[in-house]
Amino acid sequence: MPDALAKILPEDSFVRMDESSDVEFYREPRFVAHIDDATIEALTEFYRTFIPDNADVLDLMSSWISHLPPEKPYGRVAGLGMNKAELAANGQLSDYHVHDLNADPVLPYPDDVFDRVAIAVSIQYLIKPVDVLKSAGATLRAGGQICIAMSHRLFPTKAILAFHRLPPTDRIRLVSTYLELAGYHDVHFIDQSPADADPLWLVVGTQP
Repeated sequence: MPDALAKILPEDSFVRMDESSDVEFYREPRFVAHIDDATIEALTEFYRTFIPDNADVLDLMSSWISHLPPEKPYGRVAGLGMNKAELAANGQLSDYHVHDLNADPVLPYPDDVFDRVAIAVSIQYLIKPVDVLKSAGATLRAGGQICIAMSHRLFPTKAILAFHRLPPTDRIRLVSTYLELAGYHDVHFIDQSPADADPLWLVVGTQP
């Protein structure tokens, strides 16, 4: 892990209970939602202002739903995920890649092609998050932004141990540190949690 993280986290923080192949774990599609309907609506509402009209968007660690506002015009919506059937079923994607970020943290996109990057309730599965976020930053045009959405649900065997050990406030600080180490600026936290539903914690950063 980067030296700055090693100073604040135990050495095994990016280990998972299940270190078997992620390709095997995600081989079978899971057509389920990972947060409550009200929390999905809150995320979609946030995207209405976060994503400009006609923007080129990367849905990173994507699945069969992207939670993007259906009425908004987009230039491109690219999806990168682990399961081809899930990505193919996502009607909001204009194109997609099947790519294991834990095996290769370098994104298969050229520099300066996206205006926004969105990661929804998946950051806890990355074993090299700073490397992935650096690569995501390279795909952003100048002034582009990334939003990392988190909640309290996870696949326990595939989430890094840091997310098991840390309380929510410290997870938010950890993800903010990821972005800062990856070179983003104006990193800030937004709580969009709806009442009586899964929480929704957002960390946003801007590409220099």
